[in-house]
Amino acid sequence: MKTMKWPVVILYTGLFLVTLTMIVPILNLLALSLTAPENAHKMTGLSLFPKGFSLVNYEILLSNPLIVKSLFNSLFITAAGTLLNLLLTALSAYVLTRKRLVGRRLFMVLLIVIMVFEPGLIPEYLVVKDLGLLDSYLSLILYKAINVYYLFIMMRFFEDVPESILEAARMDGAGHLNIFFRIMLPLSKPALATLGLFYAVFHWNEFFRASIYLTDPGKWPLQLVLRQFVVERDNASLVGVQTLLEYKSVASLDFASLQAGTIIIAIVPLLIMYPFILKFYAKGALEGGVKD
Repeated sequence: MKTMKWPVVILYTGLFLVTLTMIVPILNLLALSLTAPENAHKMTGLSLFPKGFSLVNYEILLSNPLIVKSLFNSLFITAAGTLLNLLLTALSAYVLTRKRLVGRRLFMVLLIVIMVFEPGLIPEYLVVKDLGLLDSYLSLILYKAINVYYLFIMMRFFEDVPESILEAARMDGAGHLNIFFRIMLPLSKPALATLGLFYAVFHWNEFFRASIYLTDPGKWPLQLVLRQFVVERDNASLVGVQTLLEYKSVASLDFASLQAGTIIIAIVPLLIMYPFILKFYAKGALEGGVKD
């Protein structure tokens, strides 16, 4: 049996400790959210198991129309925004990687300038206002429809596609749209999965611009509602006025447990999505694409 060398042991130990710093807080929040309200005060920052299992926190949260509505708002904004991001980023990358594109160098310079010098919040707000997008989902979906840094990543990926594949497609009479949708996109699944994950996390975690552009609480994403509960400590909205009137043991509710439950609800969709995205990472982009 081959023994592990000390540098490898040290590396694995370091990675394990770093992983613990990420997993322990999540498990602690999960345990706190599943703890019976009367035992919540017994929980510490390192407690990984609930003290007295109870689902009352989730029952209260999921009975709050504001929580449920904001969850679907976030899912819609994230799904629509990510699809739009991937489509526009991939289309732009394909166009900019065509060597015969007129003014290609000028476009690249403009993209670098845009990436370095981002507009301020006030000009951005005025543009959104003039377009009539205030208090609209589109104000969040269209924001940063193309991330220039991600665009460069996609361009680099497209440039690695062998020209022989594209030439063969052109000889068969394929146009740019056929090449893009039938060749480039299928060969770019790992890149699309990676950038899709980045875009999805960005949209899911966005709350700042939602707080500026959306005035109707019915359109708030989950992160903005979470901020209202955790930062503003708006406990009445967290539980819901009707629930406060109906729940007989409201005095025994632990609002830290409710806030922990809200955080868990906010991160569960991302945790569910990760395994489906990660399966693409190990696959080669051009595996079996060209045979000599």
